[in-house]
Amino acid sequence: MTGAMSRAAWLFALLGVLLILTMLLALDTGATTVRLRDLWHPAGAGGEMTRLVLRDIRGPRIVMACLTGAALAVAGTIMQGLFRNPLADPGLAGVSSAAALATTCIIVLGGSGPWVSWLGRWAIPCAGIAGSFTGMGLLYLFATRGGVTSMTAMLLAGVAFGAFSGALTGVLIFRANDAALRDLTFWTMGSFSGATWRGIGLLVPFLLVAGGLAVYLAAPLNAMLLNEHNAHLMGYPVERIKSLSMLAVACATGPAVSLVGAIGFVGVVVPHLVRLVVGPDHRIVLPASAMLGAILLTGADTMARTLASPAEVPVGIVTALLGTPAFVWLLARSHRTGIT
Repeated sequence: MTGAMSRAAWLFALLGVLLILTMLLALDTGATTVRLRDLWHPAGAGGEMTRLVLRDIRGPRIVMACLTGAALAVAGTIMQGLFRNPLADPGLAGVSSAAALATTCIIVLGGSGPWVSWLGRWAIPCAGIAGSFTGMGLLYLFATRGGVTSMTAMLLAGVAFGAFSGALTGVLIFRANDAALRDLTFWTMGSFSGATWRGIGLLVPFLLVAGGLAVYLAAPLNAMLLNEHNAHLMGYPVERIKSLSMLAVACATGPAVSLVGAIGFVGVVVPHLVRLVVGPDHRIVLPASAMLGAILLTGADTMARTLASPAEVPVGIVTALLGTPAFVWLLARSHRTGIT
């Protein structure tokens, strides 16, 4: 026990240092020549430009990348603990596909409704958030019979729902004009280029709910790793744990996907990497995964901004290039150990 706690303490210290360094590097890197050291130069036109770039352009996208990476990693950890499978992903719950369908409807069909005109630029993220929670609610109702939720039924229904949502999204894309196609292409690949402090303000309340639920769920998810029956014998309300877990996944994933687009592999790779170091205890895995997810996605966004500078590569491409080899390795390792 002492050895595990020591490893966890070292891991948190290392992740904390890496997170600070990654954020500073991201703040100091970009298409312009603005650097952190310019803040100490005498005030003037150059100083004002420096503050503008660091405060209003790089600052919000770095914070958004950190929050999104942490959210996706926490959602992946909860999903893997709930399904007792290290290859589970937040996308299995149908949240991403539902958010994508709702967002596509707004982009392609345009602002025809009065509520869309009232929401203005927030119509797309609000539609994505509403779609994600609607999809999650429908899946939960489908998988629940007599007060008991079947995780197998939810998994299969999530796959079917994702395929159906993808088909409807394809129909909408087929009738989209050139401008809508450009927006959809960039959104489906993920990007933090539109990050603002207001967008972060919209995201934070959902992440606070997800974080609070994650703290509450850490011990019950440890019990669920054995099986539902043993968790029930240990005094945990199994059905409530399931519903709260899915609510946490929806709060963490839906708003983030709605604001920055679809970003893959973070939710499936990060929790497994953490478990390789500190074991399966969710009291450690959840916060460590949040920190590592923030580090990886902030680093990926920095690469996306600099690989083809002054152009920008969608961050989803970078995470896919980095995550695919890791995912294949995890899959091969799971196959060898008999998990799959």
